[in-house]
This record gives sequence, C-alpha cells and structure tokens, in this order.
Amino acid sequence: MATYIAEYVATHKIIQIEEHSCFIWNQDPGDIDVEMLIGKIIRECSIHFYTVLVGSSYSVAIEDISVDIIKTKMFTG
Repeated sequence: MATYIAEYVATHKIIQIEEHSCFIWNQDPGDIDVEMLIGKIIRECSIHFYTVLVGSSYSVAIEDISVDIIKTKMFTG
C-alpha cells in the first residue's frame, strides 16, 4: 500500500462557503481513481464539514456537495 495526499475544494450548492483542504488515503500504488477519491472525500470529510458549519438548522445532503481535486501526489511525510 502507498499513502497519497490530495488538495481539494468542496462546494455546496446552497451553502456559500467553500472547503479548501487536504485528504490523505492509502491505496495500491498506481493510477488514482478520481471518482472513488471524490466519493471518499465527500463521505469522510465534506459532509461533516458542512454539517458542523450549519448545525441543526439545515440537513446537508451528500448529493448537494461537489469536489474538485486540485492535485494529488504520493505522500512521503
């Protein structure tokens, strides 16, 4: 297994705040499945970011979040 890091920006279609962050994950060395990575980021990070941001005043739906991957690389640190 190899460790990778991705820089990304998540946006919500109603909440007008962007999440700029990094995501670290393990996978077999080789090509990165971008769709799998976007799904992991939304489920493991962005949904929680937006839920904490708005509290109980709004129900955040996964399908309302989109993620753009800025760059990825093998993480050595």
